[in-house]
Amino acid sequence: MENLLIIFFRTLLMYFAILIIFRLMGKREIGELSVLDLVVFIMIGEMAVVAIENHSEPVVNTLLPMVVLLGIQIALALFSLRSNRIRKLIDGKPSILISKGKIDEKEMRKQRYNFDDLLMQLRSKDIDNIADVEFAILETSGQLSVVKKSKNKNKPASYTEPLIVGGKIQQNNLKKSNKTEAWLRSELQKRGYGDISRISFCSYQDGEFYIDLDDVQ
Repeated sequence: MENLLIIFFRTLLMYFAILIIFRLMGKREIGELSVLDLVVFIMIGEMAVVAIENHSEPVVNTLLPMVVLLGIQIALALFSLRSNRIRKLIDGKPSILISKGKIDEKEMRKQRYNFDDLLMQLRSKDIDNIADVEFAILETSGQLSVVKKSKNKNKPASYTEPLIVGGKIQQNNLKKSNKTEAWLRSELQKRGYGDISRISFCSYQDGEFYIDLDDVQ
């Protein structure tokens, strides 16, 4: 009876400990979890099971590694907010599988993504004809984002590619847009944004700028 009570209270303790840890890690949908998130969640789950089963071991021996993992997760999240390189290293970057209606077979092979996977994901987006797709982006979470072809032939479909994130110019996205850094700086200067380091997010889509200043500074 005593062992059952110990298991019961340990289970309650682990439940609330994991609940608090996951809340501190931030809100994310299951489908949006990165590989790092999944690894941490699995490790914490395994630790909780071991702590419940081996009730002869002190609970602190399990709680301490959990707190360490929480600290690592929060630290990496903060670093990734400040560094685009760290963010790409941890989360990876999206892969464009269909660009302007053309399938990129090389990128599909690189991602080990076959046509059955592609068609299945398109069907889940209620798209039954691949000819209707202008862009298909495989996100870092493994989900497929789809931009349909525009019905207006004078205004082709597009999607947002950030030109500035966290005060830093995204050179790769500038090249994709066939724009130069000099052009970007000139356009921002015209709009009264001389200090790029103060810009949290900037995009240029369909001939229009979207600019958001960092309100933390």
